[in-house]
Amino acid sequence: MLIDTHCHLDFPDFEAELDAIIERAGEAGVKQMVTISTRVKRFESILAIAEKYPNVFCSVGTHPHNADEELDIIAEDLVRLSQHPKVVAIGEAGLDYFYDNAPREAQAEGLRRHIEAARATGLPLVIHSRSADQDMAAILMEETGKGAFPFLLHCFSSGPELARIGVELGGYVSFSGILTFPKSEELRNIAKTVPRDRMIVETDAPYLAPKPFRGKRNEPAFVAHTADVLAETIGVGRAEIEDITTENAFRIFSKMPRL
Repeated sequence: MLIDTHCHLDFPDFEAELDAIIERAGEAGVKQMVTISTRVKRFESILAIAEKYPNVFCSVGTHPHNADEELDIIAEDLVRLSQHPKVVAIGEAGLDYFYDNAPREAQAEGLRRHIEAARATGLPLVIHSRSADQDMAAILMEETGKGAFPFLLHCFSSGPELARIGVELGGYVSFSGILTFPKSEELRNIAKTVPRDRMIVETDAPYLAPKPFRGKRNEPAFVAHTADVLAETIGVGRAEIEDITTENAFRIFSKMPRL
């Protein structure tokens, strides 16, 4: 089996056929999914999806694009909401200097609040990092010095140094459809350096569909194609990459039951 550790099932792209999307995922061997929060103030809608489908779980958090909209939400709020049995992660939170949709100070403040919540709950922090390697590494090192917390670098497309630091600090590296793109040779080389007990797979659906669906709407079933390329990249078979990434997913998302 495979687990799509990061998708956005609450997005309008899926609303008309969510039942079919969940069914197609199962047919592709994707037995469990984590649908990721981007706005705490819309948490009820994402929780409703997780409650409807037994094999779907969720997170609670604020995407860095929306960081300045939710600075009134403190770590204690995240901790309280995360007590629901379907909530298995904090985030996604982080730094995005590519789009800079929110002030960088707000992004950093939001990230630190999410780190505090991850540390308090023991739930993994889903980290979004784009074009911010140096600042992300600095915050992760500083905050880990205050007390370890579980985390994963989602949809990894950063440089080798952030991958190295993330792993050294105890984090996991999550690979998306980007890994399958022809121009992603550097990313595939980074994947070869990630310890096998620290790699997981995701779709980030509806975005970043892997080959051969690039340019189309992504969905959880397509994580199988990313898994195939990851297997080829590190030199293992399909069954082994399923075992590796699934065991790692259950380890980092330790609250998520095995169904």
